[in-house]
Amino acid sequence: MNTTIVGYPRIGKMRELKFVIEKYWRGEVTEAELKETAKTLRSENLKKQKQAGITVSPVNDFSYYDGMLDLAVMLNAVPERYRKLNLSELDTYFAMARGYQGEHGDVKAFAMKKWFNTNYHYMVPELEEGMELKLQSEKLFAEYEEAKQLGICPRPVTIGAYTFLKMAVAQEGISKITYVAPIKEVFQELLQECNKRGVEWIQIDEPALVLDMDEADKKLFCELYEGILEVKGSVKVLLQTYFGDVRDCYQELTALSFDGLGLDFVEGKYTEKIIQENGFPKEKYLYAGIVNGKNIWKCDYEKKLALVDSLKKVTDKLILTTSCSLLHVPYTTKSEKKLSVDTLKYFSYAEEKLEELHELAELSEKDYVNETAYKRNIEVTHSERGMKDNSICKQVAALSKKDFVRNVPRTERQKLQREKLGLPIFPTTTIGSFPQTKEVKANRSRYRKGEITKEQYDEQVFAFIKDCVEKQEELGLDVLVHGEYERNDMVEFFGENFGGYVFTEYAWVQSYGTRCVKPPVIFGDVKRIEPITVKYSKYAASLTKKPMKGMLTGPVTILNWSFPREDVSNREMAFQIALAIRQEVLDLEAARISVIQIDEAALREKLPLRKAEWHSDYLDWALEAFRLCHSGVKPETQIHTHMCYSEFEDIIKEIDEMDADVITFEASRSKLEILDALKDAEFETEAGPGVYDIHSPRVPSVEEIVEALRRMLDKIPEEKLWVNPDCGLKTRGIPETEASLKNMVAAAKILREE
Repeated sequence: MNTTIVGYPRIGKMRELKFVIEKYWRGEVTEAELKETAKTLRSENLKKQKQAGITVSPVNDFSYYDGMLDLAVMLNAVPERYRKLNLSELDTYFAMARGYQGEHGDVKAFAMKKWFNTNYHYMVPELEEGMELKLQSEKLFAEYEEAKQLGICPRPVTIGAYTFLKMAVAQEGISKITYVAPIKEVFQELLQECNKRGVEWIQIDEPALVLDMDEADKKLFCELYEGILEVKGSVKVLLQTYFGDVRDCYQELTALSFDGLGLDFVEGKYTEKIIQENGFPKEKYLYAGIVNGKNIWKCDYEKKLALVDSLKKVTDKLILTTSCSLLHVPYTTKSEKKLSVDTLKYFSYAEEKLEELHELAELSEKDYVNETAYKRNIEVTHSERGMKDNSICKQVAALSKKDFVRNVPRTERQKLQREKLGLPIFPTTTIGSFPQTKEVKANRSRYRKGEITKEQYDEQVFAFIKDCVEKQEELGLDVLVHGEYERNDMVEFFGENFGGYVFTEYAWVQSYGTRCVKPPVIFGDVKRIEPITVKYSKYAASLTKKPMKGMLTGPVTILNWSFPREDVSNREMAFQIALAIRQEVLDLEAARISVIQIDEAALREKLPLRKAEWHSDYLDWALEAFRLCHSGVKPETQIHTHMCYSEFEDIIKEIDEMDADVITFEASRSKLEILDALKDAEFETEAGPGVYDIHSPRVPSVEEIVEALRRMLDKIPEEKLWVNPDCGLKTRGIPETEASLKNMVAAAKILREE
């Protein structure tokens, strides 16, 4: 049985692409050197797939920054403001990704949003008046030819026309519908070019098909692909979906002349049922996504092979693949040298998933029950992992309604808090972290290597905190933070201080561009062992008379940004983590920290893609988990939360139900679109929509921030408006951070005077 994958990680096993791109941005390597490193990484990935027995490999799944941005370039959908910079092709691409501020001009980056229900971020393409769409396929076919020269059987891949239109934004006054015909023509030209070059298969990704679709959506999809497929000629087209099922459009998909359909059997709640009830066209290939592309646990061969046996009764054209791109998992467990064999045996990263696919394909053709590979897998996947804590499970089971409610209504609390904190209108603050300088990273590295003691490490952390507090006082910020110099990552740091977690060395996963995260693994039941942040926040508070925020990560974000267990429910894990955070919150309050921020950056991220499942499958327990963290504090203790790049408009009422006192969130890259939703919902929580984008190196002017704040005041009452950046500042440099915050404080003062 043939095997393939939807896509492969591209950042490099040791993050080689990240480092060489950042060197290029700093002018330390040439464009040629950057491209040579990229070519080497692509070659290694393809060879690895071939060695593992993968029959056909996707190409053009590689990107210097983001696949959706690559598609915008392939369609020639480059807004005029970037063309006017007169930069090289590559630098224009990076200007769209990061913004640009220099001798050629000053432009902001594309908006950035979460990619469906993942922690990956995509760049939001823009369609503007007069934009001439035409095929720019040099990258796609260059990587196709590159793979052929390596002796690989390649399949070019691109995100599809429907998903592009659904995810792109149109300039005000422009309808996306006007671009349906031009996009259709570009994809027709792409298929014609495939025919000229003798391409056997092309993969077109349409993940937007797993979202709720109405009749207009289905009509748009059919209109696009009836036209595109008219010219496909001899090239075969694989329509690939992932992150869910295609319950709304299965009939349309099977009726169109696609040669293969890629369906997700992991997150596709009803995928198997849809096929069993409706059948599968005999002339089409079924690309069955049975290996989980988003988690790091080994497949249970018993369950997977039972599924394969079932699918073989429906079609004789079955190809095994991953549920989605392996972009969302690390490279290989072979890099993990510190984890015990007893732990590592449960894990499967991208490279191991290739081997699992190959083994499943081989076993599916045999009486597999007696095969060694099958027995070896069952021995691991059916064994008890350990890290069980019955006392935590009992605490979760004993929770009642009163554990999720603050007794004093929010409007009364906010009045008490304003009196206690004595803040001006438009209070200024930051989200939490300050730049992680070389000195900060060196201190952490020396401690991890055992070169200094914990006492020496903390002594240096306290010195960083002192400098940070002094700098904030100098800048004139109103609510201060301690800078988070003691933590490497907002989730990993807490996981390291919880029981039930396992930590990796090299499980890096791309989050956006060159930003990578290393999610910890929830291996067993979670509990707090001892206070985690209290001593750092307490020390910082002793250095100032201004309010000092205690900084914590919320339970839903810790869960969503970890690799979760698959043997218990998400609700159970979230409540266990929430009980641990609750202990920390109460300890901070006892240490006289009167402002406590519990970040829920990833709340929106795991919202089910189907609206009917939002509450029953997620929001009901997610909101309760957050409220469990803070329900025990006094009314005058001000609870903040923060949320990152997401679309919040459709859950704005639920966010209000989190019962925080203040929320800060990303808004600058999404052009403050959330403001109308806040006003319409009569949002009770005080709010700080980010006034500038911290994911770009450009420094916003005072006038720019004042203008943003004035727009906010049209929708948010002045007594409820906070002034802050979009997100934490850890990835930024010190000069740009200080300049940006100085301008932010100046803008707030101008508004106060007005």
